Amino acid sequence: MIRRLVAEGALSASFIPIFSAQLRDRSSSEAWAFAQKVFWDVALALAAVAVLGVVFSRQVVHLFTMFGGSRAHWELAVSLNRIVFPCVFLLGLAAVATAILNSFHVFGLPAWTSVFFNVVVIVMSVATVYQPVLRRLPQGFRTPAVALAIGILCGAAVQLAMQIPSLAGRGMRFLPKVSFSDPGVRKFGALMGPSFLGIGVYEINRVVDMVFATHWRMPSGSVASLYLADRIVQLVLGSYAIAMATALLPAMSQQFAAGNYEEMKRMFAFALRVVLFIAVPAAVGLILLRRPIVQALFQHGEFVAESTALTARALLYYALGLPAFAAIKLVTPMYYSAQDTMTPARVGAWALAVNVALNVACLFFFFRRLSNGSPALASSLAAYFNFALLFILFRRRFGRLGGRRIVKSLVRIAACAAGMAAVAGAGLSFLRLAEGRGALSGIGALAAVMVVSIGVYFGSAWALRCEELSELFLVLRRPEPAAASAAVE
Repeated sequence: MIRRLVAEGALSASFIPIFSAQLRDRSSSEAWAFAQKVFWDVALALAAVAVLGVVFSRQVVHLFTMFGGSRAHWELAVSLNRIVFPCVFLLGLAAVATAILNSFHVFGLPAWTSVFFNVVVIVMSVATVYQPVLRRLPQGFRTPAVALAIGILCGAAVQLAMQIPSLAGRGMRFLPKVSFSDPGVRKFGALMGPSFLGIGVYEINRVVDMVFATHWRMPSGSVASLYLADRIVQLVLGSYAIAMATALLPAMSQQFAAGNYEEMKRMFAFALRVVLFIAVPAAVGLILLRRPIVQALFQHGEFVAESTALTARALLYYALGLPAFAAIKLVTPMYYSAQDTMTPARVGAWALAVNVALNVACLFFFFRRLSNGSPALASSLAAYFNFALLFILFRRRFGRLGGRRIVKSLVRIAACAAGMAAVAGAGLSFLRLAEGRGALSGIGALAAVMVVSIGVYFGSAWALRCEELSELFLVLRRPEPAAASAAVE
């Protein structure tokens, strides 16, 4: 949670608008001095957080299981948390490096660092189940969970180290320079505080979901089912919405600094239409094909049919909120480009309250029908509330955001998704026939249904002349922010 709030949210959203303004209005040496101070101030703050997390690991674990649940693995959880918690320090500094590079419209290298983080974790995952390798590890590392936790820590170090040469080549100096009194640093801190809640409300709500999932009424495996369902949804969000938001924030910050508000709003409307063009059919596909998708990805070893049913139910309700999750990733950076972090924080607080209230209502009044899916449904409904309020407030402040064009696009997207849904629904019977022929046959059949369904969707979009189709290909060919400007024009 801390990694996502800091490394993928609040830090970049607070740093990039200020750094972009300094690059525009001040000398290069002054801008780099600001970046250097932020780097070491963040390092000092996160080092303190990491130490506290290690020292109070037991209290952290108890906090996340306050409603009960199984305590059989508490001691192991405390030990693993102590190994993993220093990642807060490493990934936070990696986030500073990413924010600096993104300010120069460098997106490829920071994206690849996440790939190598995953490669390290995957290598350690394989090693933990390959006994000859595991036996060669020191005695304290031979527990697979411990070896995997160490892999996460190593992956975080790799993610930071890969970006250091690129920063140095652009002018960054890494001599320690701590200053909490610098005006730019103080402004950065003032923006970052509220943005923890504003841009991180999805992550906070997810933690709330996990806490409610430990309630004694929830079936065993609820926490894992919510986590895995969220991973599948995050795959879509990370592929499109987060990538688009990452590229848009520096561009919109520069436009706001230049007073070009109309261009900033047009770029947001363009990004929202393109992301919804992917998110809506993705949500429909995940809802209809949730069970075979979970089967193909996870059902092996100790992950049995009952586990699939639990995860598929959670995926159903998370997928309902996928368009809202994606839209929030785009509307929030608009506020941050205007150096306003308080409004998203206030709206995030209301959304958090809505999520808690819905979780309580679902747990005590609709549990028989929703079961472990109730926390996911609560988060999805809270996300729609969050986006609607952010959209309305920004429109009141800065004027129209192209709402009519967005609604017209949504109507066409819905029509195309309906055609795709008909094909995917018909493919379910084909998938049931393939289930009894082995895992590979099931995966092949699922891939075939998905390819045909996607083909129908894009074919329908071409027939209905959805402009988002051509705009999507423009973005894929030219991922830099200039592509968005070209499409808007």
